[in-house]
Amino acid sequence: MLRLDPDRVRASQRARGESESLVDDLIKADEARRNAIAHYEELRAEQKALGKQVAQADGDDRTALLSHTKELADMVKKAEAAQNEITIAFDQMLRQIGNLVFEDVPPGGEDDYVVVETVGTPRDFEAEGFRPKDHLELGQLLGAVDVERGAKVSGSRFYYLTGQGAELELALINLAMSTAMANGFIPFIPPSLVKPQAMEGTGFLGQAAQDVYHLEQDDLYLVGTSEVPLAAYHADEILDIDTLPRHYVGLSPCYRREAGSHGKDTRGIFRVHWFDKVEMYVFCAPEDADAEHQRLLQWEKDFITALEIPFQVIELAAGDLGLSAARKYDCNGWLPTQDRYREITSTSNCTDFQARRLNIRARFDSSTAPVATLNGTLCAMTRTIIMILENHQQADGSVRVPQALRPYLGGREALTRR
Repeated sequence: MLRLDPDRVRASQRARGESESLVDDLIKADEARRNAIAHYEELRAEQKALGKQVAQADGDDRTALLSHTKELADMVKKAEAAQNEITIAFDQMLRQIGNLVFEDVPPGGEDDYVVVETVGTPRDFEAEGFRPKDHLELGQLLGAVDVERGAKVSGSRFYYLTGQGAELELALINLAMSTAMANGFIPFIPPSLVKPQAMEGTGFLGQAAQDVYHLEQDDLYLVGTSEVPLAAYHADEILDIDTLPRHYVGLSPCYRREAGSHGKDTRGIFRVHWFDKVEMYVFCAPEDADAEHQRLLQWEKDFITALEIPFQVIELAAGDLGLSAARKYDCNGWLPTQDRYREITSTSNCTDFQARRLNIRARFDSSTAPVATLNGTLCAMTRTIIMILENHQQADGSVRVPQALRPYLGGREALTRR
């Protein structure tokens, strides 16, 4: 695409609010790289031909050829080093280019999203005769959330889920995993520590690098989402096209520095450094990616609806997309004590961006090509717990358990004060 339609790449960079000049720099770097490769290959071809001549020569001719062979070997070595250096520089520049944004994605930044759909009606607590408590106050009344001891043991933005809080998370995990499996997803419990190649390949060492925990001594990264190990599961593989689409669902802890969030959402467990999440991931043929994206979004909507949480679906503007996404939808649940919708799930169409970087291909019409990948959050535990506590609270401080969740809580109809 860089060579064939650089204007398309420039347009995508412009939509993302990123540098267009990087495209011009890349084109120059690509030309230099190809020239370096050609020069190296010419010298290698000459070296091979010279080797044959040496084998057939004798006397002074052989001596002269051997002398030239040494000179040529030094030239080949330097040309190879130059080629490698230029290629590394080119690859590093290329990694800065985000996935090509679809042309109909809304323009703008974080505040320029488009509301696609509103589902459900927020409760009128005033009409019910009481002021809603926030999730932390409710969590403390229920003996479900302990942020004070979380901070004592681990620092700010850490917490304990205790008693009914822990039971609620386990119930959500079981509901989410059983729902995904009923929809044909294969369950995974993936590693939460990954090599740099996995993090780089999925696009999390670009603009999101400051939000990632790195264990320098081991050169491993703590994942911020199981999207990373699920994507890298098939790195450097050629998939059987008859097995596509592949639907995987992973349960893992997620670790995020929350860089740049100083002073934001400091109360409670909305924005934390660690939480558990059930994540859907899809490998499919590129032409099926749009349809798979809509399916992921529908599964998210169905899950939130089953928990009886009012929500909105929004499409993010181009300038708010992560490096790997060509299009992204968020589902934002209603938060009564903030009187606004807040993000609880998201789903991204990454087209073939991650597959190219991770070298994941399938054989299409006798040739291999990258597949498409997509991801979607089915249930991020802390934020879903917040939504359940606040939206289903009762005047006496108890919390009604949504019908869909009751079988996973032993039939319990409410979380009660302890």
